[in-house]
Order: sequence, then structure tokens, then C-alpha cells
Amino acid sequence: MITASAPGKVILFGEHSVVYGRPAIAAPVFNVSASAQIEAGGPGFRVIAPDLARDFWLRDALPDEPLAAAIRAALAHFTLDELPPGTLTVQSTIPLGRGLGSGAAISAAVVRALAGFLGRSLSPADVSALVFEVEKLHHGTPSGIDNTVIAFAQPVYFIKERPIQRLRVARPFTLVIGDTGVVAPTRRVVGALRQRWQANPQRYEGYFDEIAVIARHAKLAIEQEVVAVSALGKLMDENQEILEAMGVSSPELAGLIAAARAAGAWGAKLSGAGGGGNMIALVPPEIVAAVQTALVAAGASGVIVTEIR
Repeated sequence: MITASAPGKVILFGEHSVVYGRPAIAAPVFNVSASAQIEAGGPGFRVIAPDLARDFWLRDALPDEPLAAAIRAALAHFTLDELPPGTLTVQSTIPLGRGLGSGAAISAAVVRALAGFLGRSLSPADVSALVFEVEKLHHGTPSGIDNTVIAFAQPVYFIKERPIQRLRVARPFTLVIGDTGVVAPTRRVVGALRQRWQANPQRYEGYFDEIAVIARHAKLAIEQEVVAVSALGKLMDENQEILEAMGVSSPELAGLIAAARAAGAWGAKLSGAGGGGNMIALVPPEIVAAVQTALVAAGASGVIVTEIR
């Protein structure tokens, strides 16, 4: 039995603008994860993913099946034509379609498990590259930030098509993540934003430039001990204001963000594509419980508390 896993993720700053070449900051969330296990034997290679309602034989999989795409990408990387018989079982505690990187984490767990099953090795960079190919099926025009932060499992300052910059966290800080319960496919939200950008590129390029400045300031605040952690909250609020102007927030997100701020969060914003999914709040450790309670009262379908370090 071979088992592998991968964490979820949150984008702290720079979602959407990262697709257009601006910097973004993301961090892994270890409280949730995807896992893949492979047991040898059987009449072929079978894939079972209860959370995704998938159960198929690899030989029968369609080209646009993401799990099969991850397997085939790994086979191509190892220059193999087929797999020995076995059963791959995929499970995930990461909410699907809510901005926490479920697709990338599942793909990362799958390719890692396959490497172990085949007696091969994959570096984090290899995992990231393989997962990126699958991300194209999920998102159409991904920036690459999800596969990068999940494969390397540490905070990153990311610019599309640039070498990875691992982020040093001078002082750990606490995030409370609130789930709207609304599924918002990234491909749909990103595609709609692209149409608005094409219709008014000057306006949206201006938004992206403003977010880039915020991301750079956030990098300094995270890495430098002389800057108060609470300063990140103001930057989150500024980033959220622009995301709202860009049309990627939602009433459900706005409600949870307002509730977190009213409960004492230093700042809050959506995380990921938007349109639903999750929001994040930067919270002093002593009021975590109060913010959790406020989010649930405001309609959050789930709440996760994580520490970024």
C-alpha cells in the first residue's frame, strides 16, 4: 500500500491579478488535505474517488478526466506507457470548488502516490509542473500559484512564469477561514473577469497594478519583524475593496467579511476566485473563538482556524 498527501491552500493577496503577471502571496493550509493510496493487484488500473463521485478504469477514462490526466502526466514524466495493475483511492477533506486548492491538492497527492507505486522520485518542482498541466483542465488559464504553494508546502511570493520565491514568515499569524458554502468554479469566475478586462483593459490593468502594490507591501510586512502583524489586516481590507470593484466578490462573502471585522478581526477578504467559496480573516489569537462564532452566526457553512508560519 502506497500513500501520499498534499495540503490545501489560501491566497492571502493577489488573486486574479496574478493571472495577469502581478505578484501574489499564498500559504498552505495543513488543517485540510487530499490523500491518495494505491494497492497493487487486479485486472487493470482502477481509480476510485468517493468525494468526486468517480469510479473508473484508467483504460476507459476520457481525455478531459482530471484524475486520469494527472496519472497520464506522471506516466509521461516517467516515460512509461502503462501502469501495473492496482487500485488508486483518492479522498479529500478540502471543500470542493471553494478556493482552497482542492483540485491541485488531489492531483499532487495522486502523482506522489504514483511515484511511490512505481519506485520513482519526484521533487516539489516536478510535482508542481505535473499538477500545473492538470490545473489547465480545471481553470483554463491558471497562474500556477495553486500547484506551486501546494507542491512546496510553504508560503510563497509568486509571480507567473518567474522562479519560485519562498516567503519567510518573521512571526506566525492566525487566520480564520469562513466558508460561504457556495460553489463557484474558478474557470467560470476567471472567464467572466477576462471578458470584463477585454472590454475595458485600462480599468482592469489599473486594478491589477493596485493589487500588485498591496502584495509587495504585504511581503515586507510578513518578512520583517519590525512591522506589526496587524498591518496585514489593513492590506487585506484594501485588497478586498479592489476585488469588490472588479466584480468577483458576492453577497455571501461580503456578509462573512463584515461579521469577521465586527467581531474584531484586523482585516478580512475573499480568498481564491471569489463568487462564493471562502474568505479569510486576520485575527488576534485571543479573539479566535469570537470570530468563529460570528462567522457561524452570519451563515458560514464551515470554519477553519490555521496558523501561517
